[in-house]
Amino acid sequence: MAIIKWSPMLEPFEEMDKMLSDFMPALSKGFMPAVDVYQDNDNVYVESPLAGVEPKDIDISIENDILAMKGEMEKKTEVDEKNYYRKEVRRGSFYRSVSLPTHVLGDKAKADYEKGILKITIPKAPEAKPKTIKVNVK
Repeated sequence: MAIIKWSPMLEPFEEMDKMLSDFMPALSKGFMPAVDVYQDNDNVYVESPLAGVEPKDIDISIENDILAMKGEMEKKTEVDEKNYYRKEVRRGSFYRSVSLPTHVLGDKAKADYEKGILKITIPKAPEAKPKTIKVNVK
């Protein structure tokens, strides 16, 4: 029985993903983690499920209000004789860049890793914070 490859890509891109995987197998060795990006008045938050990735293997950079994450998820044991019916767990390197919704102070960002979830907190730049102006009545 053949392996059924799971592809998290959106349907319109499945054919392109298949074509790239068929013609350039080196590209299909990695994966692109999902991210949630949200904000409050003071910070921008980025969360990504990276279960199985060692925090020391994750590199994060912020430049020009673009967050980039890269790293590698290594397979601890290599077993070629397994007769897979489905193989959906991705291994290998990953890279993801996300344009942030506002100007941020990248040098003040912090990252926490808990229960397989990477959470990055990035303070907004002072000029990006909402300002309220009180109307004076005369």
